[in-house]
Formats: sequence, C-alpha cells, structure tokens
Amino acid sequence: MHTKTIKELSELLQKKEVSAVQLATHFLDRIEKSDLNAFLHVDRALTLAQAAEADKRIAAGTATPLTGVPIAHKDIFVTQGWRSTAGSKMLANYTSPFDATVVQKMLDAGMVNLGKLNCDEFAMGSSNENSAFGAVKNPWDKAAVPGGSSGGSAAAVAARLAPGVTGTDTGGSIRQPASFCGITGIKPTYGRASRFGMIAFASSLDQAGPMAQTAEDCALLLSTMTGFDERDSTSLTAEQGNAAEDFTRDLNKPLAGLRIGVPKEYFGEGLAADVEKAVRAALAKFVELGATLVDISLPNTALSIPAYYMIAPAEASSNLSRFDGVRYGHRAEGYKDLQDMYKKSRAEGFGPEVQRRIMVGTYILCHGYYDAYYLKAQKIRRKITQDFANVLGSQCDVIMGPVAPTVAWDLGSKADDPVANYLADIFTLSTSLAGLPGMSIPCGFGEGEKNAKRPVGLQIIGNYFAEAKLLNVAHQFQQATDWHKRAPSGI
Repeated sequence: MHTKTIKELSELLQKKEVSAVQLATHFLDRIEKSDLNAFLHVDRALTLAQAAEADKRIAAGTATPLTGVPIAHKDIFVTQGWRSTAGSKMLANYTSPFDATVVQKMLDAGMVNLGKLNCDEFAMGSSNENSAFGAVKNPWDKAAVPGGSSGGSAAAVAARLAPGVTGTDTGGSIRQPASFCGITGIKPTYGRASRFGMIAFASSLDQAGPMAQTAEDCALLLSTMTGFDERDSTSLTAEQGNAAEDFTRDLNKPLAGLRIGVPKEYFGEGLAADVEKAVRAALAKFVELGATLVDISLPNTALSIPAYYMIAPAEASSNLSRFDGVRYGHRAEGYKDLQDMYKKSRAEGFGPEVQRRIMVGTYILCHGYYDAYYLKAQKIRRKITQDFANVLGSQCDVIMGPVAPTVAWDLGSKADDPVANYLADIFTLSTSLAGLPGMSIPCGFGEGEKNAKRPVGLQIIGNYFAEAKLLNVAHQFQQATDWHKRAPSGI
C-alpha cells in the first residue's frame, strides 16, 4: 500500500477498496517502526479521528479526490492539536490554537494528517542537522544527510512513511532535499501559497509547496494548496494571476517544440562529475521527447549567495525578535531582570545556526550598514531577476540544470563549516530571489562506492505562474523514465 502514489491511493479510496482508517493505520505503523527521525510528533488518536471523518465523507458522496489520502506537515506550519516547534527548543512545547492556511486547505479537502515533520531550526539549513531534535537520516544511505531544511519531509516520502507532504522553500528547502532523497518537489511562484500560519524565516522569500513521489501527485496537492488568502499580506490575488487552478490539466501535453534553456553558469567549476553526468543524460532524454536545448547565460548566478545571505538573515533577525520568552517561546529561569531574561531565554532557545543568522542580520540592519549591505543586496536581487526575464519567453520556455553541486554529503561532515553548507545552495538561491517557480525531479544516482546509493535531482525553472508547464514537463519525463519509482532498499 505504501508504495502507491497519491493518485493510486485516491482511486482505491473512491472505489472503497481500502478505507481511510486502514490507510492511516498502515502508515502510522510504518512511522512507528522507522529509525530516520523524520517525524517530531505523531498522535495516533487524532489521525484516526480525521480518517474516520474522511470515511464518512466518502460514504456520503461528498469526497474530493484527496479525501482520505494521508499527508504530513513540515513542522514550520502551525497545526491545531499537534506540536508546532519549527525544529527549535524555543517552541519545544508550543501547540497552536489554529491551523496554517495550507494545513486548513488540506483538511478541508479531507486529507488525513499523519503528524509533524522534522526540519532545520526555523528552516535555516541545508542538511536538517540544525534541528534541536536531532538530524534526520537519508533513507537511501543512513550515513548521509537528507538535505534541508525540509529534510524530514523528503525522507518521509522517500521511505514511504507518507505518500505526500508539505515543505517550505526559502532558498531551496524543497528542491534540495527532494534531490538528495530522490523524490519530486515543487516551489510555486512566490505568493501562490499562503504564508499565514507558516512560522516565518525570511518573509520576502518563504514559500510553501508539496513534495511527493511524482509530478502528478505534486500537481494534485498544489491545486489544493494555492489561492489568495486575505490573512497573508504577501498572498497574490486572483487578479494578479493567483486564481484557483487545476495543475493536472496539462500533464499529458507532448513536449514537441519545448525550448529548454541550459545555463552555462550551472555547469562550471564546482559541479561534481557524477551529478553533471546524470543531469546531461536527463537533458538528452528530453531531446528524445521532442524538446530543443538552448545555451543561455544567467551571469549573476554567483552573486545569489552573497545577496541571499544578506537579505535572508536580515529578515530573520526581524521575524525572530518576537521570540522573547514573554509572549510565547522558551523562558529561561534564574534571571536578574527583564534584559537578563531576554538574553538567557534567547541564548537557551535558539541553536547556533539561528543565533549566527540573527547576529548577521542584526548587523546588516544596523544604522550605517543598512545601505551598504541590505540595499546593495536588493539591487543585486533585481539584477538576478532581470537575468531570468532576459531569457524566459524570448529564448526558452523552461530552464534546466542541477539542483545541487553534489549528491548528499555525510552526516556531520560539514558541521564545522557553515560556508560549505551555504555554497551548496548555489543553483537554487537565484530562483528564490527572483520569486520564480522551480522544482526537482529524480534523474539518477551518484557514482562510486559511497555515492552509488545517493540520488541526483534535475532542477526545472519556469516563468511566473508557469507551474502547470513545469509539472507537464516533469510528468512527461517521468512517463519515459523510472527514477521516481525507485525506492531505498527494504521499502
């Protein structure tokens, strides 16, 4: 049962060949036996109560295609009844009195929540080693990281602990773990999915998206997740292009005539040979399917790292100032006065990477440095956005390249070198800075004794609101290949 896709499970539920309660029980049993540390909070009674409600809807004939299908949520989304920690000691015992909009939309569709998924603390990280509750293991190779920050989400799908999950992508946090764990994940256009109830990291970058085995499953989930939300000031309106959409509508369109832009900056120094080989083979498969490759240039790609690591920490510094131990969040004991309580609470509540980014961000926003750093980074962001505008539409329909320069690295191998972690985001950051949709689909494995079990992801980037196009391109590739069907041993 766990090897089936969301589409297949939906059909079984609609035909009443399996009940939502049976399905939920099956996945809960698998989660209980797992040693990956992918889940932070599971509540069997809550899950089965939702499944029983789903079965009633199916029996009454009021079900949606997703009713009864299990889902699990990254612990960045506040979720009524489940703990909502953002992977941080600061919120270790926080239970939200309401659901994030994305969670509510899944609930309204009748989906059944299996629990909350581990992630880098406040979504800050590329390996899931920054979680206050321990690192997640990669199901393909337990010595490897699953990627981050949505590492628990990616590992859960890869290990078939959940057929679909939610993730968030600020600088690559859906695409990179999807690549490292050999699954499919899509970050929609910035503003497509509501950020209401999503614990904020960097408000001008954070975006929710689905992760699943296939592009078809992601299309089903994305159709439910997106749409205008008046409670989120950054949510795009229907007039701006964010109308309700069926993202499965174009899945079966042939790819004849598709122009694929291949940026020279994505294939230079630093790209591992095994990753390049898998990506080039995927590009060759697209040519077989009728597409044309076009050489393009995105000249400001290298500047995305310094620009991102100015903008994101500055926004994090502002967003995380609310966690002061007064209104909510961890409060230290044994303090002398209010100032001392703030210092001790934040020092105890935040992990080292979060502290590092808050300090960097606070420095950037200081009087005298704001113009030199934050405003300069925003000007670079405009140049990066213009790079994409210069090629998408006029020269190519989509852009393709690697998601990350290497396959997943060993747990602990970059623990003392935060910059090495930051550099791993070189191919994903520019898409986030521009607010464009991007996705990762599995396209092969690394080479060599250690890397042979570690997946490689192909990144597909499109113009604003081109999610249906990206999903069509990905689905056609998945109809012609079987990378997305492969699972870690023992599944």
